[in-house]
Amino acid sequence: MNLPQDLSDFEGVWRIHREIDFAERSLPGRFVGEARLVPHDGGLHYSETGELTLGTAPPMRAERQYLWRPDGVGGIALFFDDGRPFHAFALGPAPEADHDCPPDTYRVAYGFADWPAWTATWRVSGPRKDYTMVSLYTRPA
Repeated sequence: MNLPQDLSDFEGVWRIHREIDFAERSLPGRFVGEARLVPHDGGLHYSETGELTLGTAPPMRAERQYLWRPDGVGGIALFFDDGRPFHAFALGPAPEADHDCPPDTYRVAYGFADWPAWTATWRVSGPRKDYTMVSLYTRPA
């Protein structure tokens, strides 16, 4: 099985196709765009841009940024763009991680079995949020 070996394997441009399933709404969400991971200060700067559609509403531009750093033990630590910790994961076929944001809970499962295509599946639950979000990352042709 071919798996990412270190942070540098993520460098470059990725296409993103994301599906969002809200538990209490019958209107799904979809994001289509790209992520660029470029070297920055000993890690990678993650910049995502694209078009978000929620149900039948008109599409809107959406973007987010993170900092990816080696975690010192062979994994990857993610930070919000202002430097606050987000979560960390070990490299392997299906690592998982949590992000504590009371009162809601964020859990992510990464899937690298089809590397270089990979997925990030977030399950968010709590009194304020309840949704599943699946993102598929692929290299442009």
